[in-house]
Amino acid sequence: MWSLGTVGAGSYGDVGSSIGRAGGMDVSDEVLTGERADLLAALRRHRGFLRQTVAGLDDEQAARRSTVSALCLGGIVKHVAITERMWARFAVGGAEAMSSEPVDWAGQFRMDPTDTLAGLLAEFDRVAAGTDALVATLDLDAAHALPDQPWFERGAAWTVRRVLLHLVAEIAQHAGHADIIRESIDGAKTMG
Repeated sequence: MWSLGTVGAGSYGDVGSSIGRAGGMDVSDEVLTGERADLLAALRRHRGFLRQTVAGLDDEQAARRSTVSALCLGGIVKHVAITERMWARFAVGGAEAMSSEPVDWAGQFRMDPTDTLAGLLAEFDRVAAGTDALVATLDLDAAHALPDQPWFERGAAWTVRRVLLHLVAEIAQHAGHADIIRESIDGAKTMG
């Protein structure tokens, strides 16, 4: 599995006393209000849809390509965790932190022979807990310049708020992809 990598002087996990904990209190125990509560609820809702879509699958089903796409359900879970971890590092330390860990761009969408759905979901949950801690603690107005990549507006910066909104959209989009793949495997639907 992957590590969260180093961000600046500390690591992504240094946000609280441990991953998913802010100030010694689990984020789920804190009373967040307003915008932070809304952001956290949106992230958790769409992560929940993705988790619900893969519920009850075995590793073979999670690795199966059931459409013309190379996507599989385990690969989507893996990709979402990698993407969320990268953007969380960006929210803490900017573009340099975001790219501090190499990514296998093609491999992130498939299950390797050593991957299990349970292991991918455990990493997905660990990353989610770290991001949840950031929602509770980071300055939502803090901004970092985007990486110098052709798919980003040159010279643009994103606030932590915009990063979190991007994550909501990213997770929701992939939960929709997962729903189509799951339906083509066994007819199960997340909703409907």
